[in-house]
Amino acid sequence: MTTIDIADLDTIYLSYDEPQKEEFWVKIKNMVPWAKRVDSVKGSDAAHKAAAAASETERFVLIDGDNLPDANFFNLQLELTDHNQDCVFRWRARNHINGLMYGNGGMSSWTRDFANCMRTHENTDGRDETTVEFCFDPKYVAMHDCYSTTYPNGSPFQAWRAGFREGVKMCLNQGRRPSVSEFKDRVHARNLDHLTIWHNVGADVDNGMWAVFGSRLGTYKTMLTDWDYTQVQDFDKLAELWEEHGDTGPTWRADELEAPLRTQLDLPMNLFTEQQSRFFKHHYCSNWHNRGAMVSEMSVIRSQEGW
Repeated sequence: MTTIDIADLDTIYLSYDEPQKEEFWVKIKNMVPWAKRVDSVKGSDAAHKAAAAASETERFVLIDGDNLPDANFFNLQLELTDHNQDCVFRWRARNHINGLMYGNGGMSSWTRDFANCMRTHENTDGRDETTVEFCFDPKYVAMHDCYSTTYPNGSPFQAWRAGFREGVKMCLNQGRRPSVSEFKDRVHARNLDHLTIWHNVGADVDNGMWAVFGSRLGTYKTMLTDWDYTQVQDFDKLAELWEEHGDTGPTWRADELEAPLRTQLDLPMNLFTEQQSRFFKHHYCSNWHNRGAMVSEMSVIRSQEGW
């Protein structure tokens, strides 16, 4: 086993069009003076390859443009073995809109070789698993601990896009759209839980209702229309969709989608007020405890189930 100080790895700040990216970059540079930046590279696959090219260390830490890390993360160590030394590690982030804590927007650690060899998103090899996600690769490891907060609500468009993307992706089964009749059986139970929270929580923060509307619209278009769901990885296509919907009020549009999502997909629709959203986020995972930087999500699940 090899132990590596996270502080000895290059840290890459990967930004695109996030409204707060300059503000966050200043904060990250103060926290992590050795951090480098890759900005405005179009396409998720291309952007991650650009991050790999910017790193002088084979393994590097990646911070998304709307993420603020916990400074203590950089005092930790990675324990690498023959089994995991070439893996990508993705830690949880706490979502400022709805309080969810999972890999979306969280910090990660990649190897240059992994990033350079993958073919995903706009560079997909055509498999369902690679069209809209990285995470289905067996070497992509979801970690248990939470070391950052993601703020995807800097503008109405950013919040709507964040919600829309999760509203699409949480419906998929290994990157493939299930039929309406398959929906509840094929989609992972945890994804359904997360989807429900995206659909209903967030009215207490700036632009939170845009995220709620976006997530409901993403689910509606994926499951109840013939829209090409693989377009979720194309930010230009999402900008075109925004032009269709961005001049409307998010609350009444979210209400408009309530009936079809409830009746046709049997999804619980219960839009939280500002006060209810604050209450939910205060108590959601209130007893959360980190277990160690190298503890994977799967190992925790197995221990809880008595494996």
